[in-house]
Amino acid sequence: MNRDQKPPVVCIVGYSGSGKTTLIENLIPALKARELRVGSVKHHLHGFEMDTPGKDSWRHKHAGAATTLIASPQQIGMVMDVDHDYGLEELRNFFDTVDIILAEGYKHANVPKLEVFRRELHRDPVCKGDNQLLALITHSPVDLGVPSFSPNDNEGLARFIMDVFGLGRDGTTENKHAESRRGAIRAG
Repeated sequence: MNRDQKPPVVCIVGYSGSGKTTLIENLIPALKARELRVGSVKHHLHGFEMDTPGKDSWRHKHAGAATTLIASPQQIGMVMDVDHDYGLEELRNFFDTVDIILAEGYKHANVPKLEVFRRELHRDPVCKGDNQLLALITHSPVDLGVPSFSPNDNEGLARFIMDVFGLGRDGTTENKHAESRRGAIRAG
C-alpha cells in the first residue's frame, strides 16, 4: 500500500451502558496479540479536561496556546483547539502508525460498525437497518443478517475484524499499511 493510505476505522456502537468501552478494552489486547497496532477514538459530545489543572502544560493551554503537546520518552499527548466536531475521516490523519482504529461512538457515521446490544436494556439494536453494520455483539438471539458474537468472544471478533479489513494473511498478522507508514515516518 502506498504512503497516503490510512488505516481502516471500525466504530463500536450501542446504547449507553451496553458495554462498548468494555468491549474495546478487551478487543485491543486481542488485536495486539496478533501484532497489530491499534488506535482508538472516544467521541464525546461535551467538553473534557484531559490535562491536570495547575500543571505546566495545563497552564500553557489556559494561557492561550492553541495547541499544547505533552511529550515524554514513552508518550505524547496533545490538546488542540478546534473549530468544529472532527469527523472520523479528519481524525484518521492523527493515526499514521496504526493498523486499525477502533472508535467508540459515531453511531450515525457512514463507516463500518460493530454494535454491542443488550436486549435487557433496549428492544432493538441502534443499527437495525444500517448497511454499515458488520456484526452484532450480544447474548441475545437477534437476526439482522450479520454475524453475531458473544461479548466474551474477543478472539473470534479479532479474527473477524482482521478478515473483514484484510489485516492478516495466511495466519500472519502483517499489515503492509502500517509497516509502510512506520517506515516512511522513520525515513522522513
